[in-house]
Amino acid sequence: MDANAIGYMQRAMGLARKATGLASPNPLVGCVLVREGQIVGEGFHQYDWRDHAEVVAIKSAGEKARGSTLYVNLEPCNHTGRTGPCTEAIIKAGIQRVVASIDDPNPVVAGGGFDRLRAAGVEVFTGVLEEEARRLNEPFAKWIRKKRPFVTLKSAMTLDGQLALPQAGKRKSSTWITSEESRAEVHRMRHASDALLTGIGTILADDPLLTDRSGLSRRRRLLRVILDSRLRLSPRSRIVKTADDDLLVFTAITLLSAKARALQKAGVEIVSVKKRAGHIDLNAVMNELGKRKILSVLLEAGSELNGAALAADIVDKVFLFYAPRFAGETRVPFATAANLKHAALRNLNIHQFGPDFALEGMLHDVYGNH
Repeated sequence: MDANAIGYMQRAMGLARKATGLASPNPLVGCVLVREGQIVGEGFHQYDWRDHAEVVAIKSAGEKARGSTLYVNLEPCNHTGRTGPCTEAIIKAGIQRVVASIDDPNPVVAGGGFDRLRAAGVEVFTGVLEEEARRLNEPFAKWIRKKRPFVTLKSAMTLDGQLALPQAGKRKSSTWITSEESRAEVHRMRHASDALLTGIGTILADDPLLTDRSGLSRRRRLLRVILDSRLRLSPRSRIVKTADDDLLVFTAITLLSAKARALQKAGVEIVSVKKRAGHIDLNAVMNELGKRKILSVLLEAGSELNGAALAADIVDKVFLFYAPRFAGETRVPFATAANLKHAALRNLNIHQFGPDFALEGMLHDVYGNH
């Protein structure tokens, strides 16, 4: 295999990341074609473009694709969906060798693409930058296996674990806990997510917009999801006033109520779900979002919903921003719940954003055991 395989694969993953916000509900895939040490074609997949990354790269290379090596972060597909099989396009183009990072995360089809290529005489090598490739498509892996979204719990807090400073209720710019750099990263996280989930408590306390203000392109709106068991959401709130087919509320009361009708008239979609242990059933919420092809959910909430989500075991990853300051009180803790036995993090990473640091950790292996 080419000694420069890692560099070419890193380029392929860089291309894949360009499709953040543009590929869902498909995975992020980038592809590079190399012949005689020169890149002759490359591309990445966007859902609205239809062509998969391999086909985009092959088309850009033209006849130079013949005899080349193809680098791709995900196993080429071997089935017909919105497009034909990438394996057949690779074989037809005369590509000599395929270097890939990981198998298709769908256990039903995993390995089938590689088998087809080998049967046609194409050399296949796998496992290059495998862990990086797995992280890149965690949401797709979770959804294709479980038909439920990948949930990232994001919180910003003080070093003593508080979600708010004593004066936070005054809604002044100075009450932000974390830095501008951290807040910019949050908007990048929103951009990479299909939906943002919060509880009615956050809406009542802060009257937020909960929008993607990264300035980056996305193919479908960030779905703003609110859990509101008693429908306390006001039609005069900013989030309702800006609703445009992007606001979904889960409640436990009947949709025939006056509150429900008022919100629906304001453009809010409402879904009624059953309660579990006195609260909206979070697993029912995840199932409904999965049916809507929501691959990734960013949970931005308060103590109660953070704790409930962890206790219900719906969280796959946590991303906790810490500012170098203390609240000096215990009024708004990160999470409150009676049972957090599942909350044992692994694969920890530390990131720095300006003066802040963030702790990233996994709760579930979405490629293997739950």
